[in-house]
Amino acid sequence: MDESHRLRLSVEDSAGPWTSSALSEGPTGAPAGGDAVIASEARNSTDAELGGSSSSLTVPSLPTDVQTSPDDTRRSSLITVAANQYHVGNQNKTVRPNEDIFNANEEHIKEDIVRMVVQYLHDGGYHASKMTLLDEANVKSYEREERQFEIRRMRKAVLDGDWAEVDKLCTKTLMKNHKSFLYAVYKQQYLEYVEHHEIQKAFTHLNKRLKPLEHLQTTPNEFKDLCYLLTVKSTLDAPSFKNWDGIMPAREKLAEHFQNMVDFENADREGSVYVPPQRLLNMLRQAVAYQIESSRYHPRIAPRVTTLLEDYQSLVIPNAVRSSFVGHKGNVKCVDFIGDEGLSLLTGSSDNTCRVWDTETGDCQAVLEGHTSRIWDVASNKSGTILASASGDATVRLWDHKPGKTHCLSTLEDSCGDVYSVKFHPAGRHVVTGGYDKTVRLYDLERSVVVKSFLGHQLSVSQTIFNPLGNLIVTGSKDNTIKFWDIVSGLCIRTITSHLGEVTSVEMTSNGTLLLSSSKDNSNRLWDIRMLRPIRKFKGHQNTSKNFVKAGFAGDALVVGGSEDGIVYIWDAAKGDILQKLRGHSGVVYGAVWNPRQALFASCSDDRTAKTWWFDSSQPLFEG
Repeated sequence: MDESHRLRLSVEDSAGPWTSSALSEGPTGAPAGGDAVIASEARNSTDAELGGSSSSLTVPSLPTDVQTSPDDTRRSSLITVAANQYHVGNQNKTVRPNEDIFNANEEHIKEDIVRMVVQYLHDGGYHASKMTLLDEANVKSYEREERQFEIRRMRKAVLDGDWAEVDKLCTKTLMKNHKSFLYAVYKQQYLEYVEHHEIQKAFTHLNKRLKPLEHLQTTPNEFKDLCYLLTVKSTLDAPSFKNWDGIMPAREKLAEHFQNMVDFENADREGSVYVPPQRLLNMLRQAVAYQIESSRYHPRIAPRVTTLLEDYQSLVIPNAVRSSFVGHKGNVKCVDFIGDEGLSLLTGSSDNTCRVWDTETGDCQAVLEGHTSRIWDVASNKSGTILASASGDATVRLWDHKPGKTHCLSTLEDSCGDVYSVKFHPAGRHVVTGGYDKTVRLYDLERSVVVKSFLGHQLSVSQTIFNPLGNLIVTGSKDNTIKFWDIVSGLCIRTITSHLGEVTSVEMTSNGTLLLSSSKDNSNRLWDIRMLRPIRKFKGHQNTSKNFVKAGFAGDALVVGGSEDGIVYIWDAAKGDILQKLRGHSGVVYGAVWNPRQALFASCSDDRTAKTWWFDSSQPLFEG
């Protein structure tokens, strides 16, 4: 059996050393989120926890009499993290988790989702919220949920012989055939009177309760035998009751009979569907287990996931080139993974073309021609069905991307000079562009028209992005400033002026609270957006003259960026330290991006190639 299948992915019960905050705490003291596979994990890992694993890496041990530096400790921690992972490669999936699996707009699917949420609220004791949801959803099938308490009360009353309570509950019509059950209850009560030789009570009960329901007797002679019991010494003397087991066994049978009747009617009730216990939680655990099993790196110890708001990520510091993408005839200015899945790469080059590549094999899948000048930036929507390329020919082209076929959908031609940046809105219906003419434009993709222009920069706009909520546009410019624009009003609401050189890129964390900027003042800077203040600088790389050297986040725990010295740099977002230098390009590295689904870094360079980077366990994690 494959090692990945031996891994027990019981997310709730696993007690491994993993936590969900990659670096223990983020830059502002808050947990860093689901990227937490970097340091907290390494700090908590022990030799015992790693015992039995077939890792080809060993954690270096330092002599006890040698005082270790923070850098040595950090490197040891990262090696421990790497040893906790093993590479299984890209997982081929014949079924993708997309809209084809089920139609979320179908009424039955909607009702199933409501059922699971109602069950979860009920189990958690959120009864008021549950009732509000039921009232709003107005789904009759939840009658079974509301009747469960009365059903439990009925069973208890039958077993306790509390016949007054049974009478009271029977008035609530817990089932359609309640008179048949009522006859069984009265019969049980009558037999107990007889058993206790309370003949007067039995006679009164027979005439008042059982006689009106005589037509519901289970055998032709049953009521006759009930009357006969008033004259005999034992219940067993009547032919219909010769197998009667006694009071308590008979009550247990009556309670079981009641439950069977209720279950049968629940299954038959219109719109009623049985919801397996903890259905929502079980499906969420299955989804997390699927994400872990589908990741490129598998953990040797089952992780404990602490947030469901982000997909599981196996973030491992890379140390080697995975694939080189060769084919462009000019320098590769930009690279991006296509869609959230990242199964393909999109590159743009000074040879005036874009290329689509298979992320895993490195094969070129398509060459996108049509631009008449270099490509400055590329982007894709979340589903990867639409691509965008920004060019020095003053246009942005939109491309329809399908497996095996990519063609131009439309061309946006409103700029007056090079378009340096293009980015899709989180909802996928708009793009924002910026370029040489200092103007930021918001386009409606359906109509291919500018719906709003944002004016205020004094020089070229080098980068445009949206915040995660999609209500702000953030731009970096050659005028050394970063501006925040309100999409609705079109007004600039904030400006950062601290950089001493041209701003070459901007990017936000997934929660939108931190901003990363790159500048030709030879620094990348992290900003607290809420306080509008700098937190730290990331230095060591070179960014002084080339257009455009960029940096971005790898999750929220790492910062990765290019450099004019041909090296890909990876920094610790929490401390600003350089964690890794990736050597392999022979020219300026313009930028690097990270894809959590593929667990790969991708970079582009002046050497006319793009590369992906991974952790190769056969090589040391660090040089020397």
